[in-house]
Amino acid sequence: MKIDIQKNLALVKESISLYSARYGRNCSEITLLAVSKGQSNEKIRQAILSGQHRFGENYLQEALPKIIEFSQEALEWHFIGPIQQNKTKKIAENFHWVHGVCDLKIAVRLNDQRPHTLPPLNICLQVNVSEEKTKSGLVLDEVLFLCNECQKLSHLKLRGLMTIPAQKSAISDQRKEFRKLSNLFCSLKQKGFELDTLSMGMSNDLEAAIAEGSTLVRIGRGIFGEREH
Repeated sequence: MKIDIQKNLALVKESISLYSARYGRNCSEITLLAVSKGQSNEKIRQAILSGQHRFGENYLQEALPKIIEFSQEALEWHFIGPIQQNKTKKIAENFHWVHGVCDLKIAVRLNDQRPHTLPPLNICLQVNVSEEKTKSGLVLDEVLFLCNECQKLSHLKLRGLMTIPAQKSAISDQRKEFRKLSNLFCSLKQKGFELDTLSMGMSNDLEAAIAEGSTLVRIGRGIFGEREH
């Protein structure tokens, strides 16, 4: 069955608008990141033609050919998830954003390997709000230390926090997890950190994320359908 990318993007944006109104948010404050991992260049091209210009990738070896393929387009590329030390150089050179910094060594490597000809690399610290042993991320009381350290790195720009909580079916349970990150985000801003990005919410918990203050939602399946590989 052919996926209608333009229609799916419109439906996702409609949902963002609906949930924003429901919870007293301004939908213009919420950025849509299209997660294109495992998707073909053709689907990405359809999304671009439908007005989408921010894309998220999880695997460097898959992302780099896509970045090259669409290098003539004014796109913004986001790296999502855990980062291996041997991948930091290529990530620092090719991406605009990284969602998933949770280790000082990785932050330092990204900073040192960011080309001086490029603007600072935007980063969000990944927080494991559900404290799942199988997921990477900082626990809540580790975040302040890494925020302070990242402020010292001139080729990084600390923009905010990101999380992928444990899957919950009830929206009340989803909101409870997201609220932990939202409260931490507000606390850090009160401490003087100039944060503007709360990266949380995917296809299955979009409403809960918007209800709890998300400013960037990461949607893959809702736009592109199931992954192709």
